[in-house]
Amino acid sequence: MREDYNLAFMLKYENVAWYEEGIVKILDRRVYPQKTEFVVCKTHIEVAKAITDMVTQSAGPYTACGMGMALAAYECRDYSKNKQLLFLENAANIIANARPTTKNRMSIIVNRALKIAKNTLDKNESVVEAIFKDTLASLNRRYRRINIVAKNLVDLFIENANIMTQCFGETIVGMMLREVKEQNKKIKLFVPETRPYLQGARLTASVSVDQGIDTTVISDNMVAHTIKTKNIDLFTSAADIISLDGNIVNKVGTLQIAIIAKHFGIPYFVTGIPDKDINHISQVKIEERDPKFVLECNGIKNTKDSVKGFYPAFDITPPHLISGIVTDKGIYSPYNLNAYFASSSEEYY
Repeated sequence: MREDYNLAFMLKYENVAWYEEGIVKILDRRVYPQKTEFVVCKTHIEVAKAITDMVTQSAGPYTACGMGMALAAYECRDYSKNKQLLFLENAANIIANARPTTKNRMSIIVNRALKIAKNTLDKNESVVEAIFKDTLASLNRRYRRINIVAKNLVDLFIENANIMTQCFGETIVGMMLREVKEQNKKIKLFVPETRPYLQGARLTASVSVDQGIDTTVISDNMVAHTIKTKNIDLFTSAADIISLDGNIVNKVGTLQIAIIAKHFGIPYFVTGIPDKDINHISQVKIEERDPKFVLECNGIKNTKDSVKGFYPAFDITPPHLISGIVTDKGIYSPYNLNAYFASSSEEYY
C-alpha cells in the first residue's frame, strides 16, 4: 500500500523525485505553486546540482538521493562490474555532499544504495531496478513512520487549535493535516513565509489549502504579534538534524520563533527521528548560501549594489526551548533522546 494517499499534489511520490527510463524528474519547488515544472536530470551530477540549488528541499533531497543513485546505475550499466562499483562510489560521494548540513542523512541513503548495488551485481541482476525499488520502499517506510509521528503530534492539539509552523516540513506537514481530518479536529494554521525562498508561503501553505485546512500566511517579522493577538496554542516544526544532546537544526528563523513561544508560554514540539550518529551539535556544519538571495525576493533585487547580505540556511535551537521531540515511539524530552534507541525499530531511510 502506498502511504501518500489523501496527500497534496507535491507530496505524491512521483512529484517529489522520480526515476524512470534514464532520467530523474524533480518538481521544481523554487517556482511552485506559481508554476508546476519539473527539472529533468539526465545524470547523477545534475541530480546533485538540483539538490544544491534547492530545486527540492526539506525531505525531498532524501528521495532525490536514492533516485539519483538509480540514475547513476543506469549511466554505468554497460561497464564492467568493478568499474560500475567505482562509478557508483564516486556518484554516492557527489550526491551525499550536495547539502553539507544534512550530509549524514544523505550518506545513509547513498551507502545503502551502494550495498544494494554490490549485492545485485553478485547476482547478475539489474542494479538500476534494485536501487529504484529500494528507494521506493524507503520512501514508503518514511511516510509510514512519519504518519505515526503525525498521530502523536495531533493528539496534542486541542479542538479549534491555532497552530504555527515554520518552513516546509514536507512529509510531516501532509501527514499532520491528514491526521487532523481523520481525527475530525478543526485547526487554523499560521504559516510564516520563510524568507528568502518562501517555503512556508509557497509550499506549506499550498499543501495546507490542498488538504482543506484554514491557512494564514504571515511575514517572518509578524511572529510575536501573531502569537499574542491570534492566540496561537502550539508551535511545531520538523528538523533537519535532531542531535542526541537535545539541540535541533532547522530552517533559519526556527530559533527566534522558539524564543518567542517560550516567552508567551506556548509549547514547541519538534517532529522527527533523532539522529543516532550526531551525538553533539558541534558535529553539524551550518550551511551558508549565496547572500544575494537575501537581497532579492522572487528574483527582484531590493537593494543597492554595495549592500551586503548574510544567508545562513539553518539555525540551532537548544533543548531548553523545546517542549518535546515527537517521534514514532512517543514524545521524548530533548534531554533524554538516547532513550529512543532503547528499543529496536525498522530502518528509517
